[in-house]
Amino acid sequence: MSHPRPIETIRADFPALTRQHAGRPVAYFDGPGGTQVPDVVARRVADVMLHHNANAHWNYPTSRETDAILDHARATFASFFNGDPSEIAFGANFTSLAFHLARGLGRAWQAGDEVIVTELDHHGNVAPWQALADERGIVLRWWPMDVATGTLALDRLPDLLTPRTRLLAVGGASNALGTITDITAACATARAHGVLTFVDAVHLAPHQLMDAAAIGADVIGCSPYKFYGPHLGVLWGRRDLLASVDVPRLQPATNEPPERIHVGTPSFEAIAGAATAVEWLATVGGGGGTLRERLAGSYDVLAQREAVLFARLWDGLGGIPGVTRHGPPPGTPRTATVSVTVGDRPAAAVAGALADRAACFASHGDFYAMTTAERLGVRAQGLLRIGLAVYSTAEEVDRVLEALAAEVA
Repeated sequence: MSHPRPIETIRADFPALTRQHAGRPVAYFDGPGGTQVPDVVARRVADVMLHHNANAHWNYPTSRETDAILDHARATFASFFNGDPSEIAFGANFTSLAFHLARGLGRAWQAGDEVIVTELDHHGNVAPWQALADERGIVLRWWPMDVATGTLALDRLPDLLTPRTRLLAVGGASNALGTITDITAACATARAHGVLTFVDAVHLAPHQLMDAAAIGADVIGCSPYKFYGPHLGVLWGRRDLLASVDVPRLQPATNEPPERIHVGTPSFEAIAGAATAVEWLATVGGGGGTLRERLAGSYDVLAQREAVLFARLWDGLGGIPGVTRHGPPPGTPRTATVSVTVGDRPAAAVAGALADRAACFASHGDFYAMTTAERLGVRAQGLLRIGLAVYSTAEEVDRVLEALAAEVA
């Protein structure tokens, strides 16, 4: 029997929620760009730096403790991805890992080989492949987005695949629009044509538990700072791929996967904090069992809560004159993130007004989903993005709606 944690006890774990602005408690709607952090995560980072600070693989206690931190984190993220610890690599962030893997993969490709990228993706999963186009003559083929729905049409993918296609780079969910793409179907289509798949799950992972075995991708990357951890990139990859890809590396460094994917000394304190964030996330559902089972329970609870709050947010935004919602509605595959435009007002100005008027912190811009914003015709104006997180409440949703309505009145 599971007993999901009440929102009050969840919020008590986040010291940032005590912050006041303009005389009111801050309501954080900027989670898609980086969530707030539970105190247990920050304490773990501090503990590693203060009491276990050493480099790895040396024969004295603090170094052996660092090795144990790495082993524990790999096991934790293996549960998170439903993979194996030998398939987990860490980096400064997802974008750094993507550039690193792309550079290694590109060494085996020839001019004229093709990579499919999408108009819906964060450019962290576009720019690494564009670099190969510039440096090695790789050809990019664009999977177009349907502007009206903010989605990718799966029936368009087979037409993009050719005998020269080497890789499909696809996002699990749009960080700008919240659209969830059927990456399992996309990966199956690519695999049937002998094509590798590189999945950016940075925006999807906070809302949907990853299952590498079911998805069928070759590489999946995420960013723990989007789900209550410190700044870090984490990558799951098929072990044989991690063992064989010709990544740039220092000759004296280990050539064993997954550490051969690391570039220099990793941030051990961030790795420890990220593992703690996953363990904290597993407490939300209030159930027992293995870490994987507890995570599954927590994600089920989060999905139910987010669905209710997001419908409230979406419907409320639709009732404010001059506000245009972008992306698919509730009831379709999407996350609890929505971007809007307010007439022709710059999104930065609206974001500043929401902060000053009601202590609602929402982000603005194109969020590095540059092509998505261009296709929508709003890159210069920018999008105002409102994202829900584990600590969001109905009162906060009502507050941002009231503030936005007052701002456009």
